[in-house]
Amino acid sequence: MFKKVVTEEYPEYRKPTAPRYHGRHILNRHPDGLEKCVGCELCAWACPADAIFVEGADNSDEERYSPGERYAGVYQINYARCIFCGLCIEACPTRSLTMSNEYELASDSRKDLIFTKEQLLAPLLPGMEQPPHPMRLGGSEKDYYVGALTNPGTSAGAERVQPGGVA
Repeated sequence: MFKKVVTEEYPEYRKPTAPRYHGRHILNRHPDGLEKCVGCELCAWACPADAIFVEGADNSDEERYSPGERYAGVYQINYARCIFCGLCIEACPTRSLTMSNEYELASDSRKDLIFTKEQLLAPLLPGMEQPPHPMRLGGSEKDYYVGALTNPGTSAGAERVQPGGVA
């Protein structure tokens, strides 16, 4: 009651969030540009708000989007339902889904709050190639995931996205 009131000048100055803040989701990529998501749908099963919809599709030798047998053909997150609990992140076996510090998600349309796979995918960094393309980091999917625990910096996504969604 006897503290001085602090006025935030929000649109002009954005106060930095805590490092582990749960904000907008990001689908990460491997260093060659292939998607980490294998379309297993575990994130959708773990979501208590039923905000995630995933429809898996099969990779082929001609069209490869991820190193595994499958990839997410359709991936949507409904931010009108999402409670930002992070259970989807914990359920992801490939660490493809992470959360950024971005919190400006307001919209006056419910349709605009449904983010598609294209909106959620991490941007392509220099040296990455737009999928579909053959595997560049090895001959099998094991080459992509072995060593991921000892070298977690190989993922490209949330850790490199700046506030506002720009890499």
